[in-house]
Amino acid sequence: MDTTPVNDNMKTGIKGWLPVIGLAFSTFIFNTSEFIPIGLLSDIAADFSITESNAGMLITVYAWVVALASLPLMLTFAKTENKRLMLGITALFIVSQVLSGISKDFYMLMISRIGVACAHAIFWSIVTPYAVRIAPEGKKSAALSIIVCGSSIAMIVGMPIGRTIGLLMGWRATFLVIGAAAAVIFLFLAFLLPKAPSDSSISLRKLPALIKSPALLSIYLITVIAITGHFTAYSYIEPFLAQTAGLSETWITLILTIFGFVGLVGSFLFAKCYDAHRKLFIVFAVCGLCVSMLMLQVMSFSLASVILLCVFWGTAINFYNLAFQSEIIRNAPQGSAVAMSIYSGIYNMGIGSGALVGGYVCSGLEVGFIGYAGGAIAVIASVLCIRKLVPALFGTR
Repeated sequence: MDTTPVNDNMKTGIKGWLPVIGLAFSTFIFNTSEFIPIGLLSDIAADFSITESNAGMLITVYAWVVALASLPLMLTFAKTENKRLMLGITALFIVSQVLSGISKDFYMLMISRIGVACAHAIFWSIVTPYAVRIAPEGKKSAALSIIVCGSSIAMIVGMPIGRTIGLLMGWRATFLVIGAAAAVIFLFLAFLLPKAPSDSSISLRKLPALIKSPALLSIYLITVIAITGHFTAYSYIEPFLAQTAGLSETWITLILTIFGFVGLVGSFLFAKCYDAHRKLFIVFAVCGLCVSMLMLQVMSFSLASVILLCVFWGTAINFYNLAFQSEIIRNAPQGSAVAMSIYSGIYNMGIGSGALVGGYVCSGLEVGFIGYAGGAIAVIASVLCIRKLVPALFGTR
């Protein structure tokens, strides 16, 4: 995809950043919705009289729908103008949130989440390349950081507020509030986003040429493994902190907030330092995830150690998300949206698989073992990163 600015009026000044900020708001609300079931898992399970591992299927099914739908939907809408497509999927997102908020049973909730997942599948395929295209000239890394900041702020503000609303007013109210916030963002995007013709140069028959790059193949392989490991543990972090670490509801909310806050700091560091230290960011991200999960139970003995671990873990996953998206755009300058849709699908395959594995660990052993299970999976990703990805990206051995 052409990554040059869409028009000359958006090269400098605060007005040049407003469309990117608008997209960051949209990533905030999409990520809040995606991960809010993690913060409300126990309440949803209790309301429907099911186990937490069964309620975790909300995360698994959602992620697998995104994984399966990302590439087909992106190819279907490959020629759709970007602003029109963004507004369309935001509208679908709003309707689906309302359906989640009025769900009368678990199956209705699951169907509504599938609607959100379809919107998500297209959203994450286009939002990063779109933001890079409309950013001021020479500010691609900064634009990418702003987009991922939206995700971090969702962890800092969105998930804790959503969780608090759910605890005070019931989990359904959380989804309704998300829908209302998305409606406001829809209006923001409608006024601010510039039109951007889609990159229609990639078709199904051209996909083999797009993904033949050893670097892209390594990114995709490591992503499905590393993210499976990450979400084996992270999907059940709320019951882990309550049952294994023995923390109160208030402290669990605060720790989830800290997890997101370090991502915001990490986004700032990325914008300033990534271009000069790409290898360091990539290796730290993958290996940092591995170390964080293997140490999860060991570090659960005190509040201070849990916070310290979450700072490290949150930094690692933030660097991972930033660095790997940046490398996809770098290695697929033509057809970035389709390359990103493949990445989004694989990433969500990892989310769904991780939630499923974590559910088996919780029901077959106990929630305290989720870190060891996730860390063992991430060891494989760390080895592949050092032996495969680094040589593919930097030509070193």
